Amino acid sequence: MDNLTNLLAGFGHVITPANLLIALIGVTVGTAVGVLPGIGPAMTVALLLPITYGMDPTQAFIMFAGIFYGGMYGGSTTSILLNTPGESSSVITAIEGNKMAKAGRAAQALATAAIGSFVAGTIGTLLLVLVTPIVVTFAISLGAPDYLAMIVLAFIAVTAVLGASRVRGFAALLLGLVIGVIGIDKVTGQQRLTLGMPLLADGIDVVVVAVGIFAVGEALWVAAHLRHTSGQVIPVGQPWLGKQDWKRSWKPWLRGTALGFPFGAIPAGGAEIPTFLSYAAERKLTKHPEEFGKGAIEGVAGPEAANNASAAGTLVPMLAIGLPTNATAAVMLAAFQSYGIQPGPLLFTRESTLVWTLIASLFVGNLLLLVLNLPLAPAWAKLLQIPRPYLYAGILFFASMGAYAVNAQPFDLFLLLILGLIGFGMRRFGLPVLPLIVGVILGPIAERQGRMALQLSGGDLSGLIGGPVSYVIYATIAVILLWPLVRRVLPRRPAEPPAAAEETTDTVHH
Repeated sequence: MDNLTNLLAGFGHVITPANLLIALIGVTVGTAVGVLPGIGPAMTVALLLPITYGMDPTQAFIMFAGIFYGGMYGGSTTSILLNTPGESSSVITAIEGNKMAKAGRAAQALATAAIGSFVAGTIGTLLLVLVTPIVVTFAISLGAPDYLAMIVLAFIAVTAVLGASRVRGFAALLLGLVIGVIGIDKVTGQQRLTLGMPLLADGIDVVVVAVGIFAVGEALWVAAHLRHTSGQVIPVGQPWLGKQDWKRSWKPWLRGTALGFPFGAIPAGGAEIPTFLSYAAERKLTKHPEEFGKGAIEGVAGPEAANNASAAGTLVPMLAIGLPTNATAAVMLAAFQSYGIQPGPLLFTRESTLVWTLIASLFVGNLLLLVLNLPLAPAWAKLLQIPRPYLYAGILFFASMGAYAVNAQPFDLFLLLILGLIGFGMRRFGLPVLPLIVGVILGPIAERQGRMALQLSGGDLSGLIGGPVSYVIYATIAVILLWPLVRRVLPRRPAEPPAAAEETTDTVHH
């Protein structure tokens, strides 16, 4: 009941003319930037993070909620019309969505993506309201060793589970941890990796790292590989759904939401797994299997709902424990830290008004997104016709302005360029970006929790282990690390039955 009262109080803060205008600006700008080719939600949030500087924290997070959901929707528009997913979780939307668009059903594909995003976002945010306080109650009972164990699990999860290569994942994480320790050690006062530069004594601001790695690195990479002309954009009419489309979409929306939220809320979840699972489920359950691969509306509705529900799910561990489970949540955690606010169990006590206003603004932003994007879809499509050189020059300009606004130091522009080149190099050699960002943000927190655990145990290393929660987490880590070896030892099943193999052979001969 207290949660409902707090949520209603949050709505009271959001539903004022000034704050509704800020929410509308956030949704509009987030969608406009998110709809540009090659730009996903994480890059959208990183790029637009600096525009919230100087604002009151409550208003900044209302705008941020709009940017967050706007960027999510913008990515689906690009996937459907240009077949250019901004991130890996939008790949599945592109498979069927772009086929629908080429078949003259772009309006229906955009409509089912928009309404599915609204349904999943609303249900996901409701679950956020219900689940987060329970997680907070659990988190309050944890000690420093337990937090350290959870952070180690987050490190292992984003490197060993999400990436294609564990070695590259750990290399990216190590790079992030190195960047995270730059500056003066707060306990000993010693300078670490500052190279004698006074401007590095305070470390590198997380916002500069996020904008450099995401925005500048991605802009350099995409500009180097895509054509210099604007993409061939498929014409868009007014998005609408016929009776048959509604009938075929509503169940995939609900199934996608049910798959997406839990995966978003657990470390190593992310949106990639539930979108693939949603697509596989819809392909199996559909009454129109012949349409899959040629533009099935279920193949857009389910994965898009899973993607947005997963986005709401990522906010549970981020707000309750301070653990980001994907790149967008990592950038949002950086936004909290830029205001001197540390997400975690005490957040709901210390910053109760801010948190419930943020959650209420997610509902408002989600509704504004639906009202705004259904009529404006043809206008967003025209944004895709911007010539590529102008587009990426603009992105680099705004990224530079945003990084300079953090500390008003020209030195930050130099750091931005270096980090952008690192981001470009990571994409060139296949290193995932998420472990680096997680390492930068969680590295100093892991160091602090580890030191605290050792102080409590008088320097005894057994103090790092903690109690039952730590045992379970370290056992989970052992399973994640050892599973590839165990899988090699286990006897493999034959690829196919002998009869099927003979049948295949006969077919080939014929």
